[in-house]
Amino acid sequence: MVDFAEIEEVYKRLEGKLTRDEFKLKVDEKVTMMNGLCDSKTAAMLVASEMGLNETIKIKDITADKSNVVFIARVTAVGDIREFSRDNDTTGRVVNLTLADDTGSIRAALWDEACDLVKIGDIKMGQSLKVKGYIKQGQRGLEVSVGKGGNIEHVETEVPVNIKPQKIADIKTGMNGLNLIARVIDTGKVRTFARKDGTTGKVTNVTLGDDTGKIRITLWDKKADEPGFKAGDTVEITNAYARENTFSNQTELQLGSGGRVAKSNAVVDYSEPLTPIADIGINSAYSVSGHVSGLDEIREFERPDGTKNKVSNIYVSDDTGRIKVALWGEHADLVNELDIGSEIRIIDAYAKSGRNEEVELSAGARTGIQIIRK
Repeated sequence: MVDFAEIEEVYKRLEGKLTRDEFKLKVDEKVTMMNGLCDSKTAAMLVASEMGLNETIKIKDITADKSNVVFIARVTAVGDIREFSRDNDTTGRVVNLTLADDTGSIRAALWDEACDLVKIGDIKMGQSLKVKGYIKQGQRGLEVSVGKGGNIEHVETEVPVNIKPQKIADIKTGMNGLNLIARVIDTGKVRTFARKDGTTGKVTNVTLGDDTGKIRITLWDKKADEPGFKAGDTVEITNAYARENTFSNQTELQLGSGGRVAKSNAVVDYSEPLTPIADIGINSAYSVSGHVSGLDEIREFERPDGTKNKVSNIYVSDDTGRIKVALWGEHADLVNELDIGSEIRIIDAYAKSGRNEEVELSAGARTGIQIIRK
């Protein structure tokens, strides 16, 4: 039997819709129906929700034990509608929103019919919504799920939001719900790839910087193909998550369907951090500046898959030392433009152990090379 003291706080919020005994009986029935899968307080919240209790809470107060929640928030990002196949051979749909108030932000997943609100344009960026849904643990933290039994309605209230931009230097692998304002350093090249289902996707890596450092963000498909910005622009990133690139051992950003990137009028200071050659270690990316102190010829070769590539080696020196730099692909042709003494800046070359265990740099597709003086 349920101890009424455990559920009295919930009962008080029902404003006399039923007696104490009636409420306790409904909670007992709910606990029995759930076969012990929820405690009495959770059962009380489920009963109250079914009876129309719509007390709103702030996003910061949403916790895993809240079960059903009602809150008012502003739409700060709208993802793409995705279709998926269920085990019963039916097709489902889902779209992710990012919602925020003055206490924080949270991702909301709209399922099936609820997706139509996005499809017909009834839910847009900047709108204020009253959301009723249930809390679940998602891949990147708590999220609100709105499906059967859930509800979304527009409200006239202007919801203030307090989204503090993250500084790049403070971003760590595993962080999610990240918002930042940064300058676009390099837009990268859009690459196409084949998915397992036979469809073709697009991806690009964009390099961003602020006054604390720089970081790469991966954009997929439409976001990659039509980014809407160029190098030198300032952008605002909403709801990104950070993970480690296993090749470079560096933290990078990913932008899922619930994330957003848009141009901003904000002013961001950025200067490229350069590493003295003597301080370069292996298994990380570095940017260096110096003069060319050695040039080799271009060498063409065939990869194991039958495709052809080319490479050339140069040597770069600064006041602290000298290092070999392997130029791959299109970068290899730069040896035809360089002379001994040319000033050069190499951005994001990967350091590894070469012959005789000497450290050398590898300039690949993600490397930027600037000829300062020929």
